[in-house]
Amino acid sequence: MKYIKPKQPVDCPEVLCINTEKVYDWIINEASFDLNIINEDLPNGITCDDFDEDEVTCEVMPAETDPIEILNVEDRDFIIDGIEVELQVVTIRKNFFVILTFPTDNGNGDVELELEFSRSEQVVLCAPEGTEIDVTYTELDCFVVSFDCEVGDTEEDDTFDALLSVRLCQSIQSVFPVTLEVEADFCVPRDELPVGPCPIPIIPQQCPTLFPTGSNQLNTRANQSDDFTEYEVSVAANIELEGTEDINDTQIE
Repeated sequence: MKYIKPKQPVDCPEVLCINTEKVYDWIINEASFDLNIINEDLPNGITCDDFDEDEVTCEVMPAETDPIEILNVEDRDFIIDGIEVELQVVTIRKNFFVILTFPTDNGNGDVELELEFSRSEQVVLCAPEGTEIDVTYTELDCFVVSFDCEVGDTEEDDTFDALLSVRLCQSIQSVFPVTLEVEADFCVPRDELPVGPCPIPIIPQQCPTLFPTGSNQLNTRANQSDDFTEYEVSVAANIELEGTEDINDTQIE
């Protein structure tokens, strides 16, 4: 069924009530820090001899449960452009995983080790009582600064020390749900783009010099060509002999 685009009144906007969020404050926060891992056991099934230390990589993933926690919101006065303003110091804890990948050469492929970390920081926002703090990760990055594998003895497994550099970028907003009255036009769907007709099947190009001439037909044609050549030689020879006899008869007479 084809959709019929409804006609809209010209220059006649509607008065609408919509539910949305008012943004009281918004910052983009970047947190860079190092993670120092000491005497950590290697994943089960691999030893220091199973991988190259220079090929170990890391990746950061937010925790599945409570990746962001707002620990505290404290009112504090600030002087901004000569005006005293009450703002809020927000303490945020970020929970995340660091996944270390070990490319092994013992037949196990890439072996991963997941480690859990938490980091807290404070930001200043206009976040009065009643607002909510909305934190969204915009970029997660991690790289291995150094990695040292230590071979254990007969009673202890191999361990490693690593220094990781982590960079977390997040969008932090203080918001509050509101209902707004706005004057606007209704949105309508755009015109549908034509898909186009079905394509005509394309027949692949043939190789006539190879197939389907076939070996039998090639031999037949070759034989016919050879017979015709011998026939031509025979006819030419007869004509030459007949001409010679005519000349001899003329000389005798």
